[in-house]
Amino acid sequence: MQTKKQAGFTLIELMIVVAIVGILAAVAIPAYQDYIKRSKVSELAATLAACKTSVAETYASNGNNIASIDTANSGCNTDGSQYTQNLTVGSSGPGVISVQATNIATDVNNLTLTLTPQFAGGAGTAISGWTCGGTIPPEYKPANCR
Repeated sequence: MQTKKQAGFTLIELMIVVAIVGILAAVAIPAYQDYIKRSKVSELAATLAACKTSVAETYASNGNNIASIDTANSGCNTDGSQYTQNLTVGSSGPGVISVQATNIATDVNNLTLTLTPQFAGGAGTAISGWTCGGTIPPEYKPANCR
């Protein structure tokens, strides 16, 4: 009499595979959640970048008087979006552009991302660059803002 050979996986082999998948998921899910937060915060950076151009143009046309630029005359679009709210110019300091996060995550909502103008020759000279800051944790800020 011929015996049949069983094919398939044993219970222990299946349990090992399930354990490995569980470990991989435990590592991947938090990393993916952080990635989602960073991608949503990048919209704040894009909003600031658009406003940065308007502030620089207004600054140049106002005779390099940074203190005279505020939200009303900056030329920036202050309409919020899905992840941004409360865009302001000049409320945190002369020429500082600030935007607040919303609908991202509980640990990021209501925190801000800011751009502060830098002047190579001091106030009254051309804007030489911008410094990114704000209260959003560095791990969620875009790479050019860390």
